[in-house]
Amino acid sequence: MAKDLHELLRSLRVWDPEVTALPPFAPEEAPAEPLPLFTDWFAEAVAAGEREPHTMTLATVGEDGLPDARIVMLHGVDADGWAFATHITSRKGRQLAARPHAALTFYWPVLGRQIRVRGPVVSAPSEEAQADLHARSTGALAAALTGRQSEVLASAEELARASQAAWEHARANPTARSETWTLYRLRPDEVEFFQGDDARRHARLRYRRSGQSWAREQLWP
Repeated sequence: MAKDLHELLRSLRVWDPEVTALPPFAPEEAPAEPLPLFTDWFAEAVAAGEREPHTMTLATVGEDGLPDARIVMLHGVDADGWAFATHITSRKGRQLAARPHAALTFYWPVLGRQIRVRGPVVSAPSEEAQADLHARSTGALAAALTGRQSEVLASAEELARASQAAWEHARANPTARSETWTLYRLRPDEVEFFQGDDARRHARLRYRRSGQSWAREQLWP
């Protein structure tokens, strides 16, 4: 099995030209702040057919001091930060309560692009979190109402019963509250943009917050 996995890995390509186009990127022409560039790159990823470009890796630090990561969905970006949501009682919610800093990573292979965001995390007011939840699908509300995220599950039947009850409640009460549902915002201290290059001369541009403005610097690939 190990040999088969090795051969499989060797057979794969990164940025296959049949599905990936590596656009040019001139860091020296980038805007003074990261948000406009993120907005442009996100729109270009959507236009290029990137599947689920709004998904991202959220990295936190556990109670044991070790890193932890998972995929979550981006709920919005503005001057206040990059937004995502989860239950405050979940594993990542508890980690953020203990150490309110995190990192986000976006990867869009269709364009050979990666974006990394790091900084402190704050929670939005409860009413804002509920409004964000109610703007999503019935399924999202049902999942939030099911709750108990990250707890040990005794059986699939237990999940099915709780989920069914939550779906019925969500359909009958589309503005039902999930008291543990929390909207978080990561206010970045650093944002890095990575653009892949055919000749492996990848472009990396890092923004670092400096008071009320941003300092820009290019990095070796």
